[in-house]
Amino acid sequence: MNSKWVFRRLSSHVSPRSSLAPPLRAQTFPDASSQASTFVLDNVHVSRLLSTCGREGRFLLGSSLHASIIKNPELHDLGNEDLFRNGLVVWNSLLSMYAKCGDMLDVVKLFDEMPAKDTISWNTALFGFLRNGEFEMCCRTFKRMWEGGVQGVDKATVTTILSGCDTRELSRVVELVHGIVFRGGFQREVTIGNALITSYFKCGGIDWGLQVFNEMFERNVISWTAVIFGLQQNEFFEDSLKLFMSMRSGSLNPNTLTYLSSIMSCSGLQAINVGRQLHSITWKLGIQSDLLVESALMDMYAKCGSLEDALDLFESAETIDEVSMTVILVGFAQNGFEEQAIQMFLKMVKEGLEIDSNVVSAVLGVFGVDTSLGLGKQIHSLIIKRSFSHIPFVSNGLINMYAKCGDIVESLKVFSRLPSRNLISWNSMVNAFACHGGGYGALQLYEEMKMEGVKPTDVTFLSLLHACSHIGLVKEGMEVLDSMEREYGISPRTEHYACVVDMLGRAGRLAEAKSFIEGMPTEPGVLVWQALLGACSMHSDSEIGRYAAEQLISAAPETPAPYISLANIYSAEGDWKERARTIKRMKEAGVTKETGISSIEIEKKVHSFVVRDRMHTQSEIIFEVIKELFPLMTDEGYTPDKIRSLFLDAD
Repeated sequence: MNSKWVFRRLSSHVSPRSSLAPPLRAQTFPDASSQASTFVLDNVHVSRLLSTCGREGRFLLGSSLHASIIKNPELHDLGNEDLFRNGLVVWNSLLSMYAKCGDMLDVVKLFDEMPAKDTISWNTALFGFLRNGEFEMCCRTFKRMWEGGVQGVDKATVTTILSGCDTRELSRVVELVHGIVFRGGFQREVTIGNALITSYFKCGGIDWGLQVFNEMFERNVISWTAVIFGLQQNEFFEDSLKLFMSMRSGSLNPNTLTYLSSIMSCSGLQAINVGRQLHSITWKLGIQSDLLVESALMDMYAKCGSLEDALDLFESAETIDEVSMTVILVGFAQNGFEEQAIQMFLKMVKEGLEIDSNVVSAVLGVFGVDTSLGLGKQIHSLIIKRSFSHIPFVSNGLINMYAKCGDIVESLKVFSRLPSRNLISWNSMVNAFACHGGGYGALQLYEEMKMEGVKPTDVTFLSLLHACSHIGLVKEGMEVLDSMEREYGISPRTEHYACVVDMLGRAGRLAEAKSFIEGMPTEPGVLVWQALLGACSMHSDSEIGRYAAEQLISAAPETPAPYISLANIYSAEGDWKERARTIKRMKEAGVTKETGISSIEIEKKVHSFVVRDRMHTQSEIIFEVIKELFPLMTDEGYTPDKIRSLFLDAD
């Protein structure tokens, strides 16, 4: 160990010698010129130094101090009350250091070998076990403490155990401690009541948490906030807001965390009007500039669809950090501003801000067919560098990103390299195959999924039916639909029925598709009629097509699809009079056709085009190339009307 470094660390954390405590021992550290300099440490300073070692994870320095402590006979003298009291402080500090550094073997060994123990010793050991996930050891130690009649099983003991109970698996432990609270006569203690409420809500015991709150003899702002926050965390947003309103009508004033919880409840309910009121109150109280409150307000506005208000807050903020930028990035993504979300991500990277797994997952979610695959690969590199690949939702995002950008091979590579696969991983890969026409690959993956004991969901079956539809696997698709309810008890939704209709229609079995719709147990929706109409357009079946179009117009009169499909059917049959009548009917209904967009990525830049598009900076060159390609296409016997029209217009 570098003695000069140790001396500097000691000097930075230890103040001049206190006259209130006897010295522990003298330590000598030679400097570069081998001249000895003596530094005297007492019990108070050693305890402080051990506390620093635990907080900063300085295990080696802490264990070195342990060696000095063992060699000091004064710390083993139980006969001298003053020395014993000072020594116990050091032993407890040493125990706490090992617990905070995560070395539970040394915690157990030191605890058993300590010359004496007090309540703080036991509480420190309990805290260490809980901090490091040793719940069984914690319960065993507490049992020893209780049965051994340790003097002073106090509030700290109870609150220490409750502080570590934060998962549903530990709900029984909270109930056990609750019983001990009554046996120990602590039920009137506000701090213990608050700890019970917090733990119950964290462990899913919402009714018990509310009961503790209702039965408290005295409540403070922490009591109210614990329940308001707990309800919000468990997605009881409306109840959380009601309790907040009740608190405001009383004598206690909410604190910053109370307002923060209530704003988050507004986000969950998308209650923008209440959110605006809370925004005004926080502004009047001067807590709007609190980073957490400010970020929560941005998130609330973004989730309520008022991205403009979220951006106003973001641009007026005094401090911009990773949290606020992440909130805006996710807000862009959730409100359909994919390009702005990507630009925000690139800005965060450029400014050197911390990019965590949540940010990466959010930006991966905005990728689509018109997004740069090159950028996606760069984000993949960042994920590997930051060691995010083992996080399931990040890897699942990569699978979807590659699939949406058209690279099914990379999707499969990411999937095959996953150390462990959850249900979403399997569903993402099955859907990737389905989107790329890989019906056989999707079915094979489905069989592997079942062999590994993963139970499929309605999303799995939707992807499978979609995959079967694209390559005409009617028999296999009908078997999938049958097994969905028969083997797994999953009732098909409208989307599943629409896939079946599409599958039958693509195979040319239009009459069978119509019969299937008539035999459905639920009312056919827009998706079902769209699927049938699309199949009729594909096979130029005007009779069933008219029937499907009328049904779709009745279900969704503002949709252009039935008019366009019906017009195309009449065009294919050469019935121009009916085609003109359909287009006229569409215009009279005030329905306009959505413009189709095509995209292509060249040198990491995505170019998008619409029919007869002259807005592109290189449109003249593009049309010249089309002119040259058109004769070659006609020579091959492929002359679609749309291409010919485009060519003639360009001429």
